[in-house]
Amino acid sequence: MSSTDDLPPALPAMWRALKRGYEAAPLLLSVAFGLALAAALPDALLALWFKLLADGVLGGRRGLVVTAAVGLGVSAAATWFLRVISDRTQRRFRDQVTIVLESHVAWLQASVATIEHHERPAYLDRLAMLRNQVFVLDHMYMSLFTTCGWILRLGVTVALLVSIHPALALLAAFALPTVLTSTWRPGVERAAEERGASANRLARHLFDVATTAPPGKEVRVTRIGARLVAQRRAAWERWYGPVARARRRSAVWHTLAWAIFGAAYVGAVVFVASVLAATPGDVLLVLAAGSRLSAYIGGTVGEIGFLRGIWLEGSRRLAWLEDYAASQSRGADLPVPAHLGEGIRFEHVSFAYPGTDRLVLDDVTLRLTPGSVVAIVGENGAGKTTLVKLLCRLYQPTQGRILVDGGELARMPPDTWRSRLSGAFQDFFRFEFRVRHAVGVGDLPRLDDRPAVAAAVDRAGAADVVTQLGAGLETQLGATWPEGVELSFGQWQKLALARGFMRERPLLLVLDEPTAALDAETEHALFERYAAAARGGHLHAARPPDGRITILVSHRFSTVRMADFIVVLHGSRVVESGSHEALMAQGGHYAELYRIQAAAYR
Repeated sequence: MSSTDDLPPALPAMWRALKRGYEAAPLLLSVAFGLALAAALPDALLALWFKLLADGVLGGRRGLVVTAAVGLGVSAAATWFLRVISDRTQRRFRDQVTIVLESHVAWLQASVATIEHHERPAYLDRLAMLRNQVFVLDHMYMSLFTTCGWILRLGVTVALLVSIHPALALLAAFALPTVLTSTWRPGVERAAEERGASANRLARHLFDVATTAPPGKEVRVTRIGARLVAQRRAAWERWYGPVARARRRSAVWHTLAWAIFGAAYVGAVVFVASVLAATPGDVLLVLAAGSRLSAYIGGTVGEIGFLRGIWLEGSRRLAWLEDYAASQSRGADLPVPAHLGEGIRFEHVSFAYPGTDRLVLDDVTLRLTPGSVVAIVGENGAGKTTLVKLLCRLYQPTQGRILVDGGELARMPPDTWRSRLSGAFQDFFRFEFRVRHAVGVGDLPRLDDRPAVAAAVDRAGAADVVTQLGAGLETQLGATWPEGVELSFGQWQKLALARGFMRERPLLLVLDEPTAALDAETEHALFERYAAAARGGHLHAARPPDGRITILVSHRFSTVRMADFIVVLHGSRVVESGSHEALMAQGGHYAELYRIQAAAYR
């Protein structure tokens, strides 16, 4: 269950969002706000013109009739004209601020130093709601402008009523319950939606599984279509049931509040007509102003409700994401070394994933020497990939620390550190770009450097993939795009490996099962050639060494044995480390795993 207790306060969060909109289009925002206020006045003065018209007609005062008629005409024309101009100005402002806000949210999520927010369920629910709200967050500005317009109408209308008798100001007091319920009601409903966000997310996931192409084959072969539909319905009911109950309860209180105001309005009309013995114009003013007062209060509380329920909550989540992203980079006061002299050390490092107490790594102490190829082996779940994630600063150790040339990795700027590392992972992403860019993003400064991309493709053994494509490096990947092509899993993996080889001189190269789809002989030949070059510090052995460390995670011991240093993980701990020959001589866990795999190949 996700909680909003730790979200920033609503009003400061909204103010931060407003400042971002002002920075995006200051002139348009100012003009839109001014027009929203100007458009409110003509409409609010209609009750006054009706009073003057009645007094003029019944009193035979022609000048008063003309004044009222002109006022009605000007108010009607001005209301229409200002509304048209205001709508067009607001639409133009929204077009500009929408792309700014969406880009801002995308950048914030991509720039967070760690990936904890993508894996912690409470944060996932919060981010899912923010993604839904960011597309309407631009309405917050318009809603705020409209709210100010409604408040101005209310002020003018109350002033007109007070001009008849001060007691009529009580109408506004009787309207307070509607204001309170309208601001309280969306918060209650939003809290119910927040509590059920996980169930709603599950319902959407099951819908995607049932209706999208990637799982289509298995859905049909396993014949789970009906089960998916039933599970989605159940998940949706778990979300919608509490939300519907919250809506019904809040609707009862909201209806009662409006009943109180309606009774007060009727009483005000009776009071003016019977007790005050007011003029027909005064009675008409109370009728017109009172009826419009209810409309203005409805508009005001409706907009406040929207602000409270959607845009204020959306701005709070946006402010939380801004604060969270900033917090991940605090304390980064150490420079990243230009080359490795001492290497990388793990000092009593332990780690548990967010939301769990189980240690995936437990008291790991290691030293990775510069210029070495290090292999990490162990059964599934032993912590191999987690160790790699810590090196990439995707997570921070729960206990202990990682030192790079004596400096604590946690105190180095994440972006600078990542600019000095490169990697290819088993759970790679399929970038549906042109091949040149799908590989080139591995080193952004050389994104359009065709020779560099071609060299990375050759190093990854992916030249055969590119050769088979009609447009070579210019081929669009992804069958859903015009002239796009689909690749096999193994072909996608080769391009991912090429992407990891784009940076020629990283301090740390991480290869986490990047060739699992290749056969053992191809993988062995590829890494044998690569490891030989990497020990020289560069993929071209003629270049001077820079102390690079290469981390290789693989289940294939024919590949692992070529490493200079092998780390054996078992049960979240390092149980052995050393060269292949030394570990085989020990006859321990590594030797046992090696013999089991070798026997399977015989």
